Order: sequence, then structure tokens, then C-alpha cells
Amino acid sequence: MPDVRNCRKCGKIFNYIGGMPICPVCKDKEEEDFKKVKEYLYQNPGATMSEVSQVLDVSVERIKAYLKDGRLEIVGDEANIILECEACGKSIKTGRFCNECQKNLSKEFRNVAGDMGSSFAQAESTKKGIGMRYLNKNE
Repeated sequence: MPDVRNCRKCGKIFNYIGGMPICPVCKDKEEEDFKKVKEYLYQNPGATMSEVSQVLDVSVERIKAYLKDGRLEIVGDEANIILECEACGKSIKTGRFCNECQKNLSKEFRNVAGDMGSSFAQAESTKKGIGMRYLNKNE
């Protein structure tokens, strides 16, 4: 059965297939906005976020989302107070976490995955001989 939802942006009903819960029309509009921002930054390297927002009529929040998604990166050596690592608070140029926290998170995920794998293998080995069968094969 299809998963039908309301678009978070326009409120229209659409068939949800995964990802952000927005309809295809709004998704296409967002992709157009990203392409405009990308093209503008290519032609105007070093443009500020507020400049891009004003010239292209794309919200600062949307541009910040592109930065957090890793689709854009802040350039230059000036102090960055726009994005902070969500784990430690260090200033970053793109994404949600600094390199050090990304490495730590990856290490933790690998450890948890390894623990889960060994727990699964142990559970499988202990339930050998446990299963289901017909009580009366004649019925």
C-alpha cells in the first residue's frame, strides 16, 4: 500500500517514496534553487550568504541547509560563525560535524555494528534446534 503524506512545504498530498517528505514539485523547486546558488557562487566566488540570499531570493535557512547537507562549503580563512559542529561546537565549513567528531562517530558506529553482529551470531547459535513444526502432519 502506498505511503501518502502531505508535503511539508505546500501541504499538497503526494505519494511518499522516501527522503525528505516534500512533494515532487517542491523538490524540483528546491533543486532549481540549489542550481541557481551553485551557479551564482561559481560566477561570484567568495559571495556572502546574505548577498546570495538577496540576489537570488533564496532564504538564508535554505542556504544553511545546503551547507549542512555538504552540498556547499564556506571558503576563506575568516572566522566562521555560521556553522558549528553539532557534537563539539567547533566552527566548520560544511556538513554537520567536524572531521574529528566524524571519525569518532564512525568508530563508534563500527564498534556498535560489530557488537550487534557478534550478538546476532551468538543468538543464532543458541537457538539451534529451536523452531516450528506441524504437530499433526495428517491434517
